[in-house]
Amino acid sequence: MTDFAAALGTRVLVADGAMGTVLHAAGNPLDRALPELNLSNATLVRWVHDSYLQAGVDIIQTNTFGANRLRLDTSGLGELTQEINTAGVRVALEAARAAGRPVFVGGSVSPAVTIQQRRRVPPADRAQALREQIASLVDAGVDLIVLETFGFLDELVEAATVATENGAVPVIAQATFAADGHTLSGHTPAEVCAALGELPVAVLGTNCTLGPQRLLAIVGELRAHTGLPIAAQPNAGLPRRTTALRFEYEIDPEYVARYAERLVEAGATIVGGCCGTTPAHLEAVVTAVRAMPGPAPEAIEEARPQHPPAVTGWTPRESFVVAAEIEPPPAGRVAEAVDRARALRELGVDTVYVAAGDGPRARLDPVNLAVHLQHQLAVAAFASVTTWDKTIMALQADLLGAHALGVRRIVCETGNPPLLGDYPHVDGVWDVDSVGLVELLAGLNAGLDCNGLRLAGTTSFEIGARINPGARDLPAEARRALRKIDAGAHFLITRPVYELERLRRLRAALGAPRVPVLASIRPLGGFAEAEYLRHEVPDVTVPPETLSVLQRAGDAAPAAAIELAVELVTGVRDLVDGVLLALPDGPEVAGRLLAAAR
Repeated sequence: MTDFAAALGTRVLVADGAMGTVLHAAGNPLDRALPELNLSNATLVRWVHDSYLQAGVDIIQTNTFGANRLRLDTSGLGELTQEINTAGVRVALEAARAAGRPVFVGGSVSPAVTIQQRRRVPPADRAQALREQIASLVDAGVDLIVLETFGFLDELVEAATVATENGAVPVIAQATFAADGHTLSGHTPAEVCAALGELPVAVLGTNCTLGPQRLLAIVGELRAHTGLPIAAQPNAGLPRRTTALRFEYEIDPEYVARYAERLVEAGATIVGGCCGTTPAHLEAVVTAVRAMPGPAPEAIEEARPQHPPAVTGWTPRESFVVAAEIEPPPAGRVAEAVDRARALRELGVDTVYVAAGDGPRARLDPVNLAVHLQHQLAVAAFASVTTWDKTIMALQADLLGAHALGVRRIVCETGNPPLLGDYPHVDGVWDVDSVGLVELLAGLNAGLDCNGLRLAGTTSFEIGARINPGARDLPAEARRALRKIDAGAHFLITRPVYELERLRRLRAALGAPRVPVLASIRPLGGFAEAEYLRHEVPDVTVPPETLSVLQRAGDAAPAAAIELAVELVTGVRDLVDGVLLALPDGPEVAGRLLAAAR
């Protein structure tokens, strides 16, 4: 404990990166209980530790995330809890000793239950499961306990209380935050600091869910509300789904290393990586921060990233469609959406598209909001429907209800579950993807239900689908778009377009026009958002020229971003049949984009 405290007080420490990402890359699927590999394939686990140590990290974490009895029971491994944890510590200690330099071994501890289990397991049972695991880790010889990816503050306090009961080893307590700066339980960094302030934890920190840029603001908030050392372990941006149980990350090491420096400047004493980060990322981080002094005591306000501006609505116009988009607001704030739609109508926008919501917060359903706007404002409204976490029967019921209430135009999307920490996508339900949803709607139009049984009548849906000019494999994206058309799609809407060349290539790959295509144009909020999209979000292409323009513009970046958007609107007119505009607040700026489109 003394050695760890001394190290914290003298230099920046670098923790390792993802264990699970590397084990998945080695061929282990997401639905496998990875801690069991401590017993069945200790050589592979040792190789991961060795790889991070060769990269130069100061802290390695045991392969014991999720290795408590409650989680292991779901894989039939509960009786091996102590054995799995002891083996995980043994492998990590052997790697640390072989490194030939001082290395700390942290015992990785996750929340006792998944989000799905949380509703069924009382707090006392959660605490007992963690108590058993932490005792196994401490008895096996870890140097510290690392509480990782806690999205619910009550669970983090429970875990920290258990971990500090006997004071045997230092404890790093890490919460995970969503993009809105709150934990999944809705707590701010200040509230996390206050809740843990009375407990004898050694380090307070944050890990997972967010990429390097978004984590920067969280570190600044933590630094402003605690005197404890701070740990920061971001994800490698957002993952791309490759198969039902596989994801990949594409963020580059240089970007992670650059933000590691900024995290230290903002107050982090320990920097490392979480999901998607690899030994290559951590080697770059070690190089970047090794010579840096300890963090300054104050938060660095100017280091906090800008957030993208609020956006609003859609509308078709004459032969060239001009559309605007509105995002569903948080639950209970319908008036905000109504006000935005009313402002759009005053600008001449008379059709509103309600996009799919993003993030783990409770939001209005897009279809329900579309129904409300039609009835309140007499605007033509339509909405996205996503298939994740819904059975085909639930989708069918929702769609029939939407049709009965007057919503006719639907955009079909597979969607992505919000990031909630440790590989949450495993828990999702996908009876169908976007192609299957198109087929379902086409069947309803033909008077057939999802089982092919005859309905009492037919529907009259206009069916839309998404295409992405930013996709890594444009020929594959074009083939999938043609599948959607063959399944019954009547029109296509692109993902946000930030350059014209890839849109041209995608249109060429689609061949002769078979259905209308609308280009989605979303003005960037500034350099920070552009950099975030380019580096941390898969299948988004922001050209280097755009980044250069916004970086040179400095404080005038929002105005420069509008100019870029106007150029895009003008440039796409010869490529597509209309545009879907995400209009910024303010009638003057929104009016400029609408004028360019019209």
